Amino acid sequence: MNIRILMILSLLIGIGAVLHAIVPPVIFGVKPDMLLSMMFLGILLFPKLKYVIILSIATGAISALTTSAPGGQIANMIDKPITAIIFLSLFFVISKTLRPLSQAVILTAIGTMISGAIFLSVALFLIGIMEGSFIAMFSIAVLPAAFLNSILIAVVYPIVQRILKRTPQLMMT
Repeated sequence: MNIRILMILSLLIGIGAVLHAIVPPVIFGVKPDMLLSMMFLGILLFPKLKYVIILSIATGAISALTTSAPGGQIANMIDKPITAIIFLSLFFVISKTLRPLSQAVILTAIGTMISGAIFLSVALFLIGIMEGSFIAMFSIAVLPAAFLNSILIAVVYPIVQRILKRTPQLMMT
């Protein structure tokens, strides 16, 4: 494993942890998961399974530590690795069809919705399913998070790509 890549991924997790910690809860302690966008950025930059697994486990652990949602600790640990593998798979499927920035924005929106659906399903199962809760919470927390994460990626992804192009030794895997 390339130590430089692992350092970049850990920086992304750190940035995401700060974002995740300062975003206020929207409903019943559920808040938009800004750490997720940093996980997606890491996958977009270094789309190798070994990095994705490490990144998703670390992201799940940090999310679990900083969540305020009931059942969120377990839900985050389940959600992040599954979402990361699906995101990576979708990345490989569409990587030849769209420009990189378009891929990043679309995949981030889709990935956030997948993550939110998994998270809410697990959390609601753990605390007891209330009829209509999933749709309400998905609409109130997940859809805005997908929008915010997509905007964040649209701004940050091109900047990080330019930085990495100027330091080619970071891209060696």
